[in-house]
Amino acid sequence: MSPEAVNSPALATPPGYSHAMRAGGLLFVSGQVPFDSEGAVVGVGDMRAQAERTFQNLGTVLEAAGASFADLVKLTYFVRDVSAVADVRAARDMFVDVRNPPASSLVEVSALIHPDLLIEIEAIAELPGA
Repeated sequence: MSPEAVNSPALATPPGYSHAMRAGGLLFVSGQVPFDSEGAVVGVGDMRAQAERTFQNLGTVLEAAGASFADLVKLTYFVRDVSAVADVRAARDMFVDVRNPPASSLVEVSALIHPDLLIEIEAIAELPGA
C-alpha cells in the first residue's frame, strides 16, 4: 500500500503539505500548532492555552485517520521557551494516558512559522488494525 495523505476538514488546509500521512501501518502527523479553524493563533502569549489547542488539533488529525491519542507512539515538541515545560506537560496530561505515555522529545527553537506561536507538536501513531 502506498502512502496516503490525511487532511481533516475541521482544520485550516495546510499550504503544500498534508496534516498527516498513512504509511506502513503508521500515521506520521505533521507539526500541529494552535491555529483555529480559520488559521488564527489561539492563546497568544499563553503557553498553556496554546499547548491545549495544539493537542486538540492533533486529536482532530488523529480522528480523521481513524486513530486516537491511545495510538500515539511518539511526540516531538518544538517550543520557544523550554522553561514553560510544566504548561506543556499539564496540557499533555489532559489528552494522553499518563500511565502509558508515548515516547517524546522536546526541543527549544528560536522561531516557528508565525511569530505568535509558542509550540508545535508532531506525532507518530500506530493505526488501529494495521
